[in-house]
Amino acid sequence: MKKQLFLFVALIIATSASAQFYVSASGGYAIPSAGVLMGTKVTSDKTENTYGSYGEGLNGQLRVGYTLNETFGVELGIGYLHGDDQIKSEVNIPNYRITDAVARGRAFGVLPQLTYKFNDKFYGRIGALLKVGGKTEAVVDDINYMYDAANGITISQALSLPTGAYTHTTYTEDYHGHLPLGIVAAMGYKFPINDKISFFTELEYMGVSVKRKDSEIVEFNTDVVLADGTVAVAGLYTLDNLPAGYYKESTYVDELSNSNTDGSKKLSERVPYSSFGINFGITYTFSKK
Repeated sequence: MKKQLFLFVALIIATSASAQFYVSASGGYAIPSAGVLMGTKVTSDKTENTYGSYGEGLNGQLRVGYTLNETFGVELGIGYLHGDDQIKSEVNIPNYRITDAVARGRAFGVLPQLTYKFNDKFYGRIGALLKVGGKTEAVVDDINYMYDAANGITISQALSLPTGAYTHTTYTEDYHGHLPLGIVAAMGYKFPINDKISFFTELEYMGVSVKRKDSEIVEFNTDVVLADGTVAVAGLYTLDNLPAGYYKESTYVDELSNSNTDGSKKLSERVPYSSFGINFGITYTFSKK
């Protein structure tokens, strides 16, 4: 018993002798790890798919770490993603419809991780990625010359306006998801400046997708505009007076009855946030006790 207690105390002393706290801050840019169909581009003569991931864009991380010994350690990080615009719908058919609809990710995450030091400069880390906040934001700018495209009735004809009139609709819709669990892994290289400060660069993979939960239209406006740019009718539709087919709030579910008539209830889907990125940062290591 005394021998086991001695070995335990010796292990604690050995671990504590090399244990250190450190903090690091980094920033970087990520690209999609696997392009997923995001939307389409439409012109008069062709339709083209667009691919991407909401994980593409600028990101920043702040991490606190503790080295257990000369090889292993643990980290807890928080991160923020400022995603790039992803094309959802881009239509360019003159005198018919011109649409620019994009979506982008804005997300906060928590990253509990294990670290492994290969030597004094090379290291790796792997852990979980939990997105705890944020949204996917859709921003739409739509110019529509048609009142009833199926029957060829234009805005000018429907509203008895001069030829060339159109509706100009702009709106923003925020999508929220269920809290997801993903994976993060990275390989890094340190550039020591002194015993406390070092710079580093990392190649990082994040694998996560978000299941959609609900959405809300937070801005909406439709004006009727003449060919010369004069607004003929301001605020034809607003957030308090949405046109048919638009819902201020929508809920996403896994199952819908075939007899469902509530347009605000929609089938859920998963949206991709996975990415490969490169980070640059700085680490400050506190003195050993």
